[in-house]
Amino acid sequence: MLSSPAVLPDETVDHHADVLVVGGGLHGCAIARDLAGRGWRVLLCEQDDLAAHASGATGKLVHGGLRELARLDLGGVKRALLERHRLLHAAPHLLSPVRLVMPHDDGMRTASLIRLGLWWHDQLAADSGLAPSEAVGLRRSRLGALLQPGWSRAFVYTEVMADDTRLAVLCARDAAEQGALVLTRTRCEQAVPREGGWRATLARRDPAAGQVVRRLQVQARVVVNAAGAWAPGVLGDVLGLAPAAGALQNGEPAGWSWQRSTHMVVPRCSDPDHGCVFHTRSGRFVFALPYERHFTLIGAVEHAHQGALDVAASAQDIGLLCEEVGRYLIRPPRPEDVVWAYAGLRGSPQRSRRGEEGALGRHLLQAQVRPAPVLTVWGGTLSSFRLLAEQAADQVGDLLGERRLAWTAEAALPGGLLGELLDKRVSPELDMLAFQSRLRQRHPWLDLPLLRRWTRAYGSRVLRLLDGVRGRGDLGAEVLPDLFEAELYHLRRQEWAMTAEDVLWWRSKLGLHATPAQREALADWFARQHCGTGQADMVWLHGATGTAG
Repeated sequence: MLSSPAVLPDETVDHHADVLVVGGGLHGCAIARDLAGRGWRVLLCEQDDLAAHASGATGKLVHGGLRELARLDLGGVKRALLERHRLLHAAPHLLSPVRLVMPHDDGMRTASLIRLGLWWHDQLAADSGLAPSEAVGLRRSRLGALLQPGWSRAFVYTEVMADDTRLAVLCARDAAEQGALVLTRTRCEQAVPREGGWRATLARRDPAAGQVVRRLQVQARVVVNAAGAWAPGVLGDVLGLAPAAGALQNGEPAGWSWQRSTHMVVPRCSDPDHGCVFHTRSGRFVFALPYERHFTLIGAVEHAHQGALDVAASAQDIGLLCEEVGRYLIRPPRPEDVVWAYAGLRGSPQRSRRGEEGALGRHLLQAQVRPAPVLTVWGGTLSSFRLLAEQAADQVGDLLGERRLAWTAEAALPGGLLGELLDKRVSPELDMLAFQSRLRQRHPWLDLPLLRRWTRAYGSRVLRLLDGVRGRGDLGAEVLPDLFEAELYHLRRQEWAMTAEDVLWWRSKLGLHATPAQREALADWFARQHCGTGQADMVWLHGATGTAG
């Protein structure tokens, strides 16, 4: 453990921090948020955009512990339910319940055993406010209308969908408001042990041209390596550390593996109000979820992966997904129907024993103090990111010599406090509907699709976006349908959006709705914002401060 050193003036250092977080995925952003909220000086750097890799390539589900229940891990079920409850209240605008229809397959457990398991789960989740499970006969229910006639029985239960990329961005936003510096398009090139910590060189890239425009020297007491699939490279190439005892040659923990997980989006092929869970011939499950009003999100197919870290959905995996759902749907999607597909790398350790804390998140935290303190994050899931961040912040506190109190369990993310327009709070789902209704009363000129998208993206912070706005004419030019300059300036100043892709895919999913010409118009808008003398330095300063600017 380290005592707090006296920091002497050093003209070669641009910034002093307690913690340098390398990696701006969901877990890196959540860790930076937790640490900043505990009063530590934090700097987060991400070589690309926030959540631009595995964190934006999830299945969008915050699971409630059914996987743990299948292993009879009741402790894991309770932790999963508690974590889901916390996230629903922390970000009611980014999470929403979804009813899932699971046709019964002869390859699954018996129907009576599944019904018993779902009933048991309902009892454990009795205080969640979510609808309980039920068994349905598909031939007499509208839920069977889109399924092939051979499927006669199904179970319906509730899970929760989340906007994974916006969760990461709002964790970064909260971290910045608590004092952290958040730098996107900034790569940690090298870090060497110095003064009991690390002297790191960060390289900032211009978002349009891609070349390095500035380098920054940072002195940090601890480095948190939250680079996901790039974590082995950070350990070996950036920090120059030899593999720890028992680790593989590339620095990964023994027993560690990487899986390539592929999802696809197609025009809506399932019930608009329900998702489906399909049991595959390999014994896994594929989800078909209502997505972005007019689409269905289908996934995942997983394969062991070695090699390049930038992965993409393959034609083979898309074909396999179409084949699997084709066993169930009357009109299954074809590969040519796919409007968007993505893949990400998911790391997993050896299977945890029942009851272990790591079973919920399937993650591993590895700390080392020599030659200087480093905490490496392995794995993690969308369902457990807050818990992982809390555990990581505790360990960082140990490395710094002072464990400070955790605080995120009951804290809302930006936009999560809906009380300003509500007389009383009922449940996250009903509160969100009531908030939208009150906002429409205050701004009757807002079209319903725009109101719903804004409230789902920004929650209560939509009131800041609408401050002083009396009509659509006050929102500036309409660059894309229902995408106005007022929102684009907000995304640039508050959420580190620097390119059209940042807006279309990582701050929203407007890319699914935009035509190629509209996407080009948005790219031209960003090009105009970045043109002119000195713009690179202005972008650098904006990213460094993370302020409203």
